Amino acid sequence: MSARTVLSLVTAVTALTLVTTGCTSTKTAGSGGTEITLVTEGKLTTCTHLPYEPFQFRKGSEVVGFDVDIVDLVAKELKVTQEVVDTPFEGIQTGEDLNAGKCDLAAAGMTITPVREENLDFSGPYFDATQALIAKKGSPYTSLASLKGKKLGVQQGTTGETYAKKNGAGVETVQFEDVALLLTAVKTGQVDAAVNDNGVLFEYVRKNADLAVTTEFETGEKYGIGVRSGNTALRKEIDKVIKAARSDGRYDALYQKWFPAAPKK
Repeated sequence: MSARTVLSLVTAVTALTLVTTGCTSTKTAGSGGTEITLVTEGKLTTCTHLPYEPFQFRKGSEVVGFDVDIVDLVAKELKVTQEVVDTPFEGIQTGEDLNAGKCDLAAAGMTITPVREENLDFSGPYFDATQALIAKKGSPYTSLASLKGKKLGVQQGTTGETYAKKNGAGVETVQFEDVALLLTAVKTGQVDAAVNDNGVLFEYVRKNADLAVTTEFETGEKYGIGVRSGNTALRKEIDKVIKAARSDGRYDALYQKWFPAAPKK
C-alpha cells in the first residue's frame, strides 16, 4: 500500500468521523466551571417533535413553547443560543438522536419511564402531567369504559397509547403519528375521542370550544429533559438551572404564560 493510499484512507476516515459524530465544542457552564461539550459550537441543540402545543410548536418562522423557554434558560446560563431540531419522537425516546450527535438534549413533553431511562439519562422532573380524554362537547364519552366498541385516538409511542391499550378493554385504538393529526381526528369525527397529556388537551380546548376535556386519569407522570446516557455534566447543569428557576419565580412565570387554562398545579 503506497503512502498516498494510506493518506487517502486516513483522510476518508477523518471525514466520515466528522459527518457521523459532528464537530464538538467545549463550553464552560455559567457556574462551577464545569465543561459542557456541545455538538455545535455556540449552540445548545434541542431535539423535539412538532407540534406539541403549548410545549413546542411553530409560530410563524419560530418554534416556541414552554419547553423551548425552559431550555432557553439553560442556553442562557451556558452563554449560547438554542437551536431546535424537529425529528420523529421514536428517535428521541430511544436515544438514537442523542447517540448520533443530532442534538445535545431532548425536550419534547417526554414522560420519564423505566424503559426510556434505559436509553437516555433524564434531568429531574420539571413538569407534572397526567393522561386525559378529549371528545366533542356534550358527548357521552367520559371514561374508557364508555368507549367500548368505539374508536379512541392515540399518539404513536406515547404513554397515552400504553395507558389506553392497558385499560381500554373493548375499545378500538386508532394510532396517529403526531398530536396535530390526533386532535384533528377528534374534531372531524374520525375517532370518537382521544387520549393524550392533559396540558396539551386543555390548551387545545381553550381554542376549540366545540371540544371538551371530559376526564383525567391520574397516571402520576413527570416530564424530564433527556440527554445522552453518561452526559452527566449537561444533565447536572439542566437540573441546576431548573432548580434556580423554581426558586426565583421564573418557572412560575413561564407556567402562567403557557398554561392559562389549566387547573392550578
